[in-house]
Amino acid sequence: MSVARLRLFQLVSPALPVGAFSYSEGLEVLVQAGELGDAEDVAHWLEAELARGTLAIEAASLTRLMQALTRWREFPEGPARQEVLELDGWLLAQREAAEVRAQQRQMGRSLLQLLADLALPLPGDGSQRLAWPGAWAWAGVALAIAPEEVVEAYLYGWIATQLSAAVRLVPLGPTEAQRLQLALAPTIAARAAELAAADPEDLWNGGVGAGLAQLGHGELYSRLFRS
Repeated sequence: MSVARLRLFQLVSPALPVGAFSYSEGLEVLVQAGELGDAEDVAHWLEAELARGTLAIEAASLTRLMQALTRWREFPEGPARQEVLELDGWLLAQREAAEVRAQQRQMGRSLLQLLADLALPLPGDGSQRLAWPGAWAWAGVALAIAPEEVVEAYLYGWIATQLSAAVRLVPLGPTEAQRLQLALAPTIAARAAELAAADPEDLWNGGVGAGLAQLGHGELYSRLFRS
């Protein structure tokens, strides 16, 4: 097994200290509204996000981000830094809810800090901040992981986090959550192959329901999650 693959396992580990467990990205709203009540509902939700949610646009941007970050590392004074920052800002703007934008910033900041602590800071003085997709892309570059695997792991990690939230919210038993993760593996692999080669600007976000759920989270009377 390659060192890069082992590093990839480290990135998708639930022990990665970025706080992903504290967010539901609208799942909590849908459960309280009675729209997600069992494993079948959760499966449909996850499949819809993989097919046409903001998640897909972010995943499709990872290859471009990794290419620009590689150029930035090789030529710190060149234009690649601005390319990275513009794409980072564009992706953040895809998220309608302030809570989710805050989530993206916090998780990105935490991952970049972890990488810096592991002697893998961003190019330049290492002080630049990126949101979650940009930070994830930098982790792929810094750890010498192939873009296709970075995209696949991004999708896998998001599914795993949503299922973790669903176990606490739906409720969904841990065995059922693992069954769903296993069943979605072919879809994740196929979608990752498509998105790794896609132009993110050619994609569209059809996750209107997800956006509304995320916007409504701040109005919940009681909450377990931060988004």
